[in-house]
Amino acid sequence: MQSIRLSSLLSLLLFISACVTINVYFPTAEAVEAADRIIRDVYGQDKPAEPAPEVTPVPDTSHALPADKPLFVSVLDWLVTPARANADIDISSPAIQAVRKSMEARFAALRPFFDSGSIGMTEDGLITVRDLNAVALRDRKTVSTLVEAENRDRNALYKEIARANGHPEWEPDIRSTFAQRWVANAPGGWWYRQGGAWKQK
Repeated sequence: MQSIRLSSLLSLLLFISACVTINVYFPTAEAVEAADRIIRDVYGQDKPAEPAPEVTPVPDTSHALPADKPLFVSVLDWLVTPARANADIDISSPAIQAVRKSMEARFAALRPFFDSGSIGMTEDGLITVRDLNAVALRDRKTVSTLVEAENRDRNALYKEIARANGHPEWEPDIRSTFAQRWVANAPGGWWYRQGGAWKQK
């Protein structure tokens, strides 16, 4: 009878563990640091213009089984505890390096349009033409080409960072982090879109 009960308990535990989806936390602080490094290189800056937001660290309990709970409860808690991601965000892959170099080379041509307010940063980590009237007729094709190329590189960057770190599902989080940090590191006077409205930093 006892062996039947033990067998039933083990079967139940196996069933529950099979149904559990382990979540991997997105390492926000590390992503902010990685984004700042890339953005400072693109902008040619030494320091971020604004500090990164405070991030509350998630305690790593993935290997601990508390002694004050029955063993089967501790095992269940351990099974459903979200796993911590690796502490670092890898931004060293050849594909990432190639995109970074392309963006750094393009920035000198983009900067005058940022400074004049004719282009601005969007909420999805891209850029767009904000005021075409602020662009001389002879430069309109140039600015359009630059914006298109920059957005192509930015989309590739976000996708490649997620892929290089083994988590393609992180792409929206990477994009969101960069969207905030492009603005945070931008010089005063540049324009960005927030909540559908344009604001000047």
